[in-house]
Amino acid sequence: MARQPDLEPAAFFLRSGPTGMLLIHGFTGSPPEMRPVGEYLHARGLTVSAPLLPGHGTSVEDMNRCQWIDWTDHAEEALLDLQAQCQDVFVAGLSMGSLITIHLAACHDLQGAILYSPAVKVAEPLIHLAPLLKHLIPQRAKSDESDYADPAAEQRTWSYEDYPSHAAHELLKLMRRARRMLPDVTCPLLIVHSTGDQAIAPDSARYAYAHAGSRDKEIMTLEESGHVITVDREWTAVSERTYAFIQSHSSARD
Repeated sequence: MARQPDLEPAAFFLRSGPTGMLLIHGFTGSPPEMRPVGEYLHARGLTVSAPLLPGHGTSVEDMNRCQWIDWTDHAEEALLDLQAQCQDVFVAGLSMGSLITIHLAACHDLQGAILYSPAVKVAEPLIHLAPLLKHLIPQRAKSDESDYADPAAEQRTWSYEDYPSHAAHELLKLMRRARRMLPDVTCPLLIVHSTGDQAIAPDSARYAYAHAGSRDKEIMTLEESGHVITVDREWTAVSERTYAFIQSHSSARD
């Protein structure tokens, strides 16, 4: 994944009805990766907010200066703003965004939460060395390999070309915190993941499902997508399932 010259890595807000959706992008990514789902929901009457997390959309150096609490605090501000405008609010996050979603769901009263490609366990073993590597290699080039099933999907995303090692340590802290907070997530929960995802551990979604405190929880497994399921080949199916989940748990009338 890389920077796309035709995309602006900016936050977006799509105003509509009394049901709100907060969409949180992933590590090194930006709001465009949430836009297909956001526009799908907005077209069906939802008010959609997709913030740009601190350190993202600018430079790797900016991101390396961030702490995990900067990301959760910024998302919390966006959540409170959306709750002030909407009757019901749902939160959905992709990858690192799913960790922030867990944090918000554990600390706030939500109508429902959605975890896309939940990164409670990741496939990259080097992340556990981040506390050391950040002092030796502040940033490193990402692999050119991609797990996208749709070759055009990458054109719908904007992310850093290099991997920020200091920020990776903060991601590790957030990951561990999210795992501890899963039992405190009691709102309705939808988890969506793909068997083609090479970024998270194969059992990550099942782990999140098993440890979440929600009594009302469901899991959707995709077969033809990579990690960024919100823009890949099955993004429409992801959007449809998301909307159905919202409709079944919303008290607002759009």
